[in-house]
Amino acid sequence: MIQQLNRKAIGDEAESLACEYLSKRGLSLLTRNYRCRGGEIDLIMQHDDSLVFIEVRYRKNIGYGRAAETVTACKQRRLIHCARVYMQHHRAWNVPARFDVVSIEGQPGQLQIDWISNAFQVTP
Repeated sequence: MIQQLNRKAIGDEAESLACEYLSKRGLSLLTRNYRCRGGEIDLIMQHDDSLVFIEVRYRKNIGYGRAAETVTACKQRRLIHCARVYMQHHRAWNVPARFDVVSIEGQPGQLQIDWISNAFQVTP
C-alpha cells in the first residue's frame, strides 16, 4: 500500500500495485523500469501476442488534475522512443505493440486504479 515515502519509493510502490493489478488480468511481466538514452518505461508486459508498454501514474490528490492527464505529448514521445529501442534490441519489430497507462489515485486504503488500454498511438 502506498504510504508516506519519498518520491522514488512511492513510484516503485505504484508500479508494484499496477503490475499486480495487470498480472491478475492476464498480462505477464517482461521488464520493469526499462531505461534507454532519452527515457524510461515503467513496465513492459506481454498480453497474448502483443508487447505492452505501460506508464504508471500516481496522484494522492486530484485537485490539480487526474493522474492519466499527466502523460503529456512530450512523455508519449519519450515512451515511443524507448519502445522502439526495446523492440530493436530484442528483435521484436514485427510484434504487435501498444501503449497503456495505469492511473492510481487516492489515499492508502482508498486507491482507485484505472487501466487505459491502448492509451495513445504511434503516429508517423
